Amino acid sequence: MFKFIKTVVAGSGAGIKDLPYNIGEPYSSAWGSWIHYRGTSKEDGTSVSIFALSGTNAQDGHLAAGRNGVKRLRTVRHPNILSFLYSTEVEAGDASHIKPTIYIVTEPVMPLAEKIKELGLEGTQRDEYYAWGLHQIAKAVSFLNNDCKLVHGNVCLASVVVTQTLDWKLHAFDVLSEFDGNNEAPTGAMLQFEWLIGVQYKPMELLKSDWTAIRKSPPWAIDSWGVGCLIYELFSGTKLTKTEELRNTSPIPKSLLSDYQRLLSSTPSRRLNTSKLDNSEYFQNKLVETIQFMEVLNLKDSVEKDSFFRKLPNLAEQLPREIVLKKLLPLLASALEFGSAAAPALTALLKMGSWLSTEEFNVLPTIVKLFASNDRAIRVGLLQHIDQFGPSLSAQIIDEQVFPHVATGFSDTSALLRELTLKSILVLAPKLSQRSISGSLLKYLSKLQVDEEPAIRTNTTILLGNIAGYLNEGTRKRVLINAFTVRALRDSFPPARAAGVMALNATSAYYDVTEIATRILPNVVVLTIDPDSDVRSNAFQALDQFLQIVKQHHEKINMGDTSSTASNGLTTLPVNASLLGWAISSLTLKGKASEQVPIGSSSTQTPLVSTTSNTSAASDSDCLPTQVDPTTEAADHPVPSSPTSTDGWGELENGIHEHDSDKDGWDDIDPVEEHKPPPALANIQAAQKRPVVTQPVQPKPQVTTLGSKSTAIKPTRDEDDLWGSMAAPQPKTVAKPLTTKKITSNDNDDPWAAIAAPPPSTKAKPLSATRGRGARGAPMKLGAQRINRTSASDM
Repeated sequence: MFKFIKTVVAGSGAGIKDLPYNIGEPYSSAWGSWIHYRGTSKEDGTSVSIFALSGTNAQDGHLAAGRNGVKRLRTVRHPNILSFLYSTEVEAGDASHIKPTIYIVTEPVMPLAEKIKELGLEGTQRDEYYAWGLHQIAKAVSFLNNDCKLVHGNVCLASVVVTQTLDWKLHAFDVLSEFDGNNEAPTGAMLQFEWLIGVQYKPMELLKSDWTAIRKSPPWAIDSWGVGCLIYELFSGTKLTKTEELRNTSPIPKSLLSDYQRLLSSTPSRRLNTSKLDNSEYFQNKLVETIQFMEVLNLKDSVEKDSFFRKLPNLAEQLPREIVLKKLLPLLASALEFGSAAAPALTALLKMGSWLSTEEFNVLPTIVKLFASNDRAIRVGLLQHIDQFGPSLSAQIIDEQVFPHVATGFSDTSALLRELTLKSILVLAPKLSQRSISGSLLKYLSKLQVDEEPAIRTNTTILLGNIAGYLNEGTRKRVLINAFTVRALRDSFPPARAAGVMALNATSAYYDVTEIATRILPNVVVLTIDPDSDVRSNAFQALDQFLQIVKQHHEKINMGDTSSTASNGLTTLPVNASLLGWAISSLTLKGKASEQVPIGSSSTQTPLVSTTSNTSAASDSDCLPTQVDPTTEAADHPVPSSPTSTDGWGELENGIHEHDSDKDGWDDIDPVEEHKPPPALANIQAAQKRPVVTQPVQPKPQVTTLGSKSTAIKPTRDEDDLWGSMAAPQPKTVAKPLTTKKITSNDNDDPWAAIAAPPPSTKAKPLSATRGRGARGAPMKLGAQRINRTSASDM
């Protein structure tokens, strides 16, 4: 028979070494003769609780009651009853003295008495937590009595344990028996192991072993008395030693006093059913209502959910902090993960999560899963609070699971989502791999630099300045200068131009002297006459900083230190290492039309600084060039690589706005001309740009030439005067062109009459009226041209 019982319990083993759990330190208290140990699973290391009961022999009454408890715990399942995992009975001890021992393995729990001391709650928070715990125990007892027709027999402080989420659970089922009140011919005691119950916990009918009265009483009579004993021990803070102590009602809250007295009624039939205990005023508090709402969240409509979650962040501050973190927070995370919670719940989740330490932040798996959500409200909430949980995420999780979902916000149609996505990169960038930065992030930032929202363009420049340290050297040289000078400094939005200057200042450590002299200074100096005062101030500050770098480089060269010719010379300069602040939000400032003005046209006339001349730069800086041939100038000096080349920032923005190169500012720093004029025309254009200093000529009125509408000034040298052979005296009308040959014809109105030929036999089409002649003179002009070529050949 003994072997059969062991098989029913869980099978016998050769000893404790075969137990698939490690037994740890015991707790100081446990119900009855059981010992409550901490334990872990040998398979995965998860925490468990292990209850052990030893007897002197196999027929020990305690072991028989223990086997009854194991059987009942395995078969009775309820959320407020201790969860059973495993059990076994082994024979332990030496050869001379072997003790049979029962082991029960359950979910990890802690004795209620020890947990109360650990929490140390007082006042309202203590009453709220006690109310929630008593509510759970009352539900468990009501389930046993009313639904299962079972009697626990010994409900008290020792029979209650607390889970890791601070839920109260009922255990100690050794005395548990069926209620046989319908049995008309009772054969004996209804509770077989009632002798295990302490005298102080027995109601009068049980103390007298009046089983007839017990069977005539309602099923909850004995356990309602036990709940009354639990309430007394809970609020008095002491263990009940004798029944008379229950008459002391001073520790009991007034709102619970009437129900407490009904639970301890001397008449069994008048005792309060534990299922009605929830109607007590004491249980109507914020903590109980909040947890109950969360437990039935699926049954609530969207309006109720939205209202509840909007109040929850403020409500959570008033509840016991330990309860919120260990009970409410897991419930909220589960609701968000499985979609039963609305987007406002995310705010409450993140606020509660901020109260946890980095090591205890256990909602990260839920947050990572939420990044894949298509709900914009949830994505906005995650991005707004990413600074709270971002540092707790590992680099691998950010690079492989978070960033791919975050990056979808760069191209979202919502400006708010694009802006929040942009700002979130400041938190994620330190943990992104170079593959993600160079292969994906920079392409998105390049597009955002030409975003329709001016504040997004500004913040993109600021972000580039802040994350420059996370780029590798090659990427920095390829991206930073082009992003700041070609786009940011030429933006129509003044704060965007100011951000470009500040970003150059903040990243000055990454540029060598050649880049500063040829690419940065020429673009920054233009902003000293910017219409916006902030842009001008930042431009002057940047000029001072970069000129100091160039000056230090000059001094090093003079001292013979040629090894640092390519260095940036920042060893003695203060570098702005702090993060740049974000620009104003794009949702609050769209940029007035009067503020979005292009940079002055003088920026297009900034001359390129020669990188090969070290002496002429200073002497020629105060005067304009007079005799400069632009074709030879471009050939003599090396030209910096164009930012539109494939190895620059342009590689990342190909196909975005290729037709809008003027807006991007590429022409201002690109010396390569798209359409090279003929050498003769280049000389004319050069002559037009330089002042006339010698050989003053008589002033003549401006005329319109045949080939161009631009105003021509007589050159100072004959070899440069390509139009001299065709010049003519001043005509009587401005519509008639000039010629250089004296007219001998009697018809002064027709300069071509002297060489005119007879009209041709075929009628010629009249020329356009733009030549300034009448319809009659057109055929004569065409014939003159034909005869002129023939007569010239005869000569």
